[in-house]
Amino acid sequence: MKAFVFPGQGAQFTGMGKSLYNKNKVAQGLFERANEILGFRISDIMFDGTEEELKQTKVTQPAIFLHSTILAATLGNICKPEMVAGHSLGEFSALVANKCLSFEDGLQLVYKRAIAMQKACELTPSSMAAVIGLDDEKVADISRRVTSEIVVAANYNAPGQVVISGSVKGIEEASEILKVSGAKRILPLKVSGAFHSPFMESAAIELKEAIEKVNFFAPVCPVYQNYTAKPAMDTALIKKNLISQLTSPVLWTQTVQNMIADGATHFTEVGPGNVLQGLIRKIANTETVSINE
Repeated sequence: MKAFVFPGQGAQFTGMGKSLYNKNKVAQGLFERANEILGFRISDIMFDGTEEELKQTKVTQPAIFLHSTILAATLGNICKPEMVAGHSLGEFSALVANKCLSFEDGLQLVYKRAIAMQKACELTPSSMAAVIGLDDEKVADISRRVTSEIVVAANYNAPGQVVISGSVKGIEEASEILKVSGAKRILPLKVSGAFHSPFMESAAIELKEAIEKVNFFAPVCPVYQNYTAKPAMDTALIKKNLISQLTSPVLWTQTVQNMIADGATHFTEVGPGNVLQGLIRKIANTETVSINE
């Protein structure tokens, strides 16, 4: 079975989507529609903006969503997925790919999500760090032990690669304990705050209000969601899980494992970069390719 997977924040790069726009009329129309919806020419920032401009959360998230969904749209009937999943932000791209969300509604939700997350980040200083080379459960357990601060395991990206999320002080304390406990590396991430943690509660409330106003359609194939790592076809459940995602860990390792258990034999990463391709290879020995232009 063919599975499409879609990347999340961090996959952006200057020039993303430019050649796609120049050589494909469908892509050109969708980029221009996105400019109208957002009220600014995000395509100009994606194609020719600086790295700093592209790093703005209100730009980064819709930019990755646009690159992913427009690229998927240009594939047409050549390659149709039989199951989909996305890493964090990428879950919205997946929901457009399986026809659960319209392109327009997906973009508006992603933009509102980006703004809400940025506001949440500004409320309290917080951060994230990748922990390499330590058992996943040990990372989660050590994070829970930092009782004076909020620290949680936020992304289960691959066996031995977990991202922790929390207060700045909490991340520092947890990092010291993790090093002593045998972690090979602790890599602070260049993010504006603690995604997929309780620090995103205010953003989740705003996103819930936005999601409840949008019409979700019956999907053409199951989406494996970050919150449960399980397939979903029911729109009410999809909405619920999408809201819970912001304050809960991304269960990417478990998602890929479940997709394979359910018959996935070929993974195609659609969107900027090839990060998910690398993670999937660490999780399981299966065929993966990246389509990024």
